[in-house]
Amino acid sequence: MRPWLVWLHRWTGLVLAGFLLLEGITGSVLAFRRPLEALVAPELYAEPHGAHPPLRLAELAARAETLAPETRVGYFWVDDRQAVFSMLPRSNSAAAPVAIPSFNHLFLDPWTGRELGRRRDGDPSEGRINVMPFIYRLHMDLALGAAGVWILGVVSLAWTLDSVTGLYLTFPVSASGFLKRWRPAWLVKRPASVIRTNFDLHRAGGLWFWPILIVFAWSSVMFDLPSVYEPVMATLFDYRSEVDQIKAMPLHPNPNPRLGWDEAERLGEQLMTAESARQGFRVRRPYGMAYIEDWGVYTYGVLSDIDVQGHAWTTSLWLDGDSGKLVSVDVPRDQRLGNAIGMWLRALHFADVGDSVLYRSFVAIVGLVVAVLSVTGVYIWLRKRSARHFSVAHGRRAGSPARSPDQLAR
Repeated sequence: MRPWLVWLHRWTGLVLAGFLLLEGITGSVLAFRRPLEALVAPELYAEPHGAHPPLRLAELAARAETLAPETRVGYFWVDDRQAVFSMLPRSNSAAAPVAIPSFNHLFLDPWTGRELGRRRDGDPSEGRINVMPFIYRLHMDLALGAAGVWILGVVSLAWTLDSVTGLYLTFPVSASGFLKRWRPAWLVKRPASVIRTNFDLHRAGGLWFWPILIVFAWSSVMFDLPSVYEPVMATLFDYRSEVDQIKAMPLHPNPNPRLGWDEAERLGEQLMTAESARQGFRVRRPYGMAYIEDWGVYTYGVLSDIDVQGHAWTTSLWLDGDSGKLVSVDVPRDQRLGNAIGMWLRALHFADVGDSVLYRSFVAIVGLVVAVLSVTGVYIWLRKRSARHFSVAHGRRAGSPARSPDQLAR
């Protein structure tokens, strides 16, 4: 099996190298997406207003729809220095055509409701305000939309399997004295030739970072290829897919809910207060809201003291857009094991574990490691290919029978 696995690892690595180089570099940059965007597009960020509290979520939503009456708020969240709104086209009647707005993201000052800017998220033609969103698009779907998601899903699955193969190939052939024989695989020999140094960097780098690399590979499958991820997780763990969770809820399309943003926020606060008392967690502050027409529900999200991520909807609830009845509660506690693993995979992948700067720095380094492993893998292949061709040509000139590349590889 080993020669076949070497061949498989070599060619899988070559096919994936360009993708992983791009993903590694963009991922390294995106580990610090927020501070970098504040540096590149400072106009989208407001200056803090001291001890003055931000406006209520419903006030911000109403302000957004007043500023852009041709749109409606889909979802929004409030970060440290900006309120970010995803704006959707508004249709005033079933017969009226839907006008497509020139933007889909609106930014407001959380304290005053003042407009900070608009953009069509990820459109590079808009200049520097879309630099970071475009890098994000490259990372998430190669800036190709659904086709890019599918391509990266296949790449992620191949990367996951190739990571396991690569780990196996570092094991010594004999089980006798396993740890002693395996130890050199973790080291970079010095001094050594360029080809040996590259080989050691490739092998040792893959070993030292293997646990986090497999996390990034498998979490990428989770995002891009759920048709593979979900059956595997359901087989290995107690896991319930998001689709199954949604099917179990009393959802119905409702483009015109009886409740407005203000009433939905008031009910959301009450229900979240009751839930926090029941489950024993503390709400730090409101984080965001959404109205999902296709399901007829409002979402109300908060930042709590049991959140894994510092910027996410991990503590939230859904309530019916007409009656205000509680539809669902989602908190990072007492989850099924498979779903809890998925929550951690998401936090680790997006470099957001408690908003730790130290972990973000580590993820930035991991992105560069992925790029280095891709480059060193290609370099090793090129040098070995060149050596094989030289050996075959030299054997012919010397009159000796030429050996095939497979024989030379063995």
